[in-house]
Amino acid sequence: MPETHLKSNQAAWNTMAETGSVFAKTATDEECRQPLKTLDGRGWLPDSVAGLNVLCLAGGGGWQSILYACAGANVTVVDLSDSMLKLDEQESRRRGLKVQIVRTSMEDLSMLADQMFDIVHQPVSSCYIPDIRKLYSEVARVLRDDGVYISQHKQPTSLQISHKNERHQFVIGMEYYHQGPLPNMQDTAYREVGTTEYLHRLESLIGDLCMAGFVIEDFREPKRADYSVDVSHFGYRGRFIPPYLRMKARRKPRPSSESTERRTTAGLWLPGGT
Repeated sequence: MPETHLKSNQAAWNTMAETGSVFAKTATDEECRQPLKTLDGRGWLPDSVAGLNVLCLAGGGGWQSILYACAGANVTVVDLSDSMLKLDEQESRRRGLKVQIVRTSMEDLSMLADQMFDIVHQPVSSCYIPDIRKLYSEVARVLRDDGVYISQHKQPTSLQISHKNERHQFVIGMEYYHQGPLPNMQDTAYREVGTTEYLHRLESLIGDLCMAGFVIEDFREPKRADYSVDVSHFGYRGRFIPPYLRMKARRKPRPSSESTERRTTAGLWLPGGT
């Protein structure tokens, strides 16, 4: 794991898991009583996931994997953080659930077989890798035809905010076409301390997903506006800049070998042919 961003993000998430971060809260008994309702307030999942193969991608922390397992799914959870995965391991053992745990980066799923999963569910995490195309390519590979990919990402505009001025207006201080890791900025409302993050433009978040073999079936911007808080609260920021976008996509069926051969031989010209 030589890449600098992998090392820094692994260390940061280990720390969050070990210090009781809000992002490392395991599923409660109440949530486990209605796991699909907890996971899916939008109706994107089937009525039952019992017996389906589900990948919780970059989803360590003992919440998502536990809920899917409680709903009867065959669950694999992938994460870069040992400490986040430890929560999945401990919680699954405590509840008598079976969860397969894999420590790897989200864009390297080489240890997982082609067309292995019916559902891939990924919380906010694509901001921690520089090339989202690698991520989408791997998800497309491990998903079965017509499989569902649910993902949430940071809005690029939200990551462009550098600070708030004296009139409590949010300032876009980062260029939209910024390359490389994002620098530290005064505004940290939707930034995780110690992580290395990247800004992915909408053409990458949406366009590259389509190019990877997916059809987008639904698109949402989760509302994080709070009109009861003061200007220092992240809920105030959410009134002006939506921090996240959420997508439901479906893996397009792969061409059959027969249709591939038909397309090849029906062309007007073939290499080495006449």
